[in-house]
Amino acid sequence: MLLHVNPSSGVPIYLQLVAQVKQAVAAGALKPGGALPTVRKLAADLSINPNTVARAYQDLGREGVIATVVGGGSFVADGVPGLLKSEKVRRLRPYARQMAVEGRQLRLSDEEVLKLVREELGKLGGSRWTK
Repeated sequence: MLLHVNPSSGVPIYLQLVAQVKQAVAAGALKPGGALPTVRKLAADLSINPNTVARAYQDLGREGVIATVVGGGSFVADGVPGLLKSEKVRRLRPYARQMAVEGRQLRLSDEEVLKLVREELGKLGGSRWTK
């Protein structure tokens, strides 16, 4: 599972984690029953406080997105609904707008901005958008 945090985004890190896990579940990247990294492992991977990860996992558990087995880890809960494509697009649009605005402010061409996005998608692997 690929998660990342942006400490300077203004969004609390635990909420960034909650949103990313929900998105991964909705998109099918995380399947029901799939194991999540341990709190300590994810905290170490992201260089953040384990309490931050624990809080995100607690929120996800309360919302029924994940289930935690004491001593056994955390897993994606069964029966978590996926998102409609329109909802996926709605969630991604603010980020696309931010990229477009930043690109214009930096006087990059549309193709240069798109190239950057394609490169990042390519780094994620298995992308059909890379050229």
